[in-house]
Amino acid sequence: MGGRGLRQHLVHADAAFTGLGGAIRRSVGPPPRRWLVAITVLAGLLAAVAVPMAARPADLDFATLSHPVQSLMSVIVPCQGILLVHDLWRAGRAARILPTLLAMTLLAAIIGVVGVLVCATALAVAPSGTAQNPWRDAGTIVVGSVLVQVVAGLVGTGLGLLLRSFVVAFSASIVLPMGLWFVLGAVDGFRPAQAWLAPYATVQNLLSGQMSAIMWAQWIVVFLLWGTGLNAVGAAWLKRRQPRDD
Repeated sequence: MGGRGLRQHLVHADAAFTGLGGAIRRSVGPPPRRWLVAITVLAGLLAAVAVPMAARPADLDFATLSHPVQSLMSVIVPCQGILLVHDLWRAGRAARILPTLLAMTLLAAIIGVVGVLVCATALAVAPSGTAQNPWRDAGTIVVGSVLVQVVAGLVGTGLGLLLRSFVVAFSASIVLPMGLWFVLGAVDGFRPAQAWLAPYATVQNLLSGQMSAIMWAQWIVVFLLWGTGLNAVGAAWLKRRQPRDD
């Protein structure tokens, strides 16, 4: 391969790993990752079918559907983030991380919107006799649904940057947030900190649709800790472990 051909090859390889377009293609390009998206949506569909069967018709509204649907989907979403950043580990060289984080944010937001459509469809076809105002706070819940999945995806990327084992990183994406929520809730003096530190507490608030100014402030703090801070630490760790480009 000549010098010009080699340079072109390196440019294409770099775009695949560092460019936003390449990161988006990696997020849904390989068939296993498309299957993972399908499994995520299927989990939401199953929850949307099960909730109307279990809930009393008078209690069935958009919030009642959104909480289990989006929560279940958010358990699987971190897998995509872990796989995306593990591509950077395998690259064996310094790589820009921001395009990968942006691609994961976009994919997570789309999954959140799909979950919204699933909930809306399930509520629209539910038998008559649902709650008096089934679409109450729907606008806030729609926004909250997207934010829930975005944080879940960024938790996955952050832990994927820190932990090279997929199994360990995925387990940590469940154990760490939920463990923190349980520990803080178990001690009376620490219970108020749940909403400021534990992602699951903000998930409950966002999907209830009844967000106050203080609740939005709590979500911002959680996002800065789990969505931004975790990825900043992971990015620093990855750059220390990978060789620099010439």
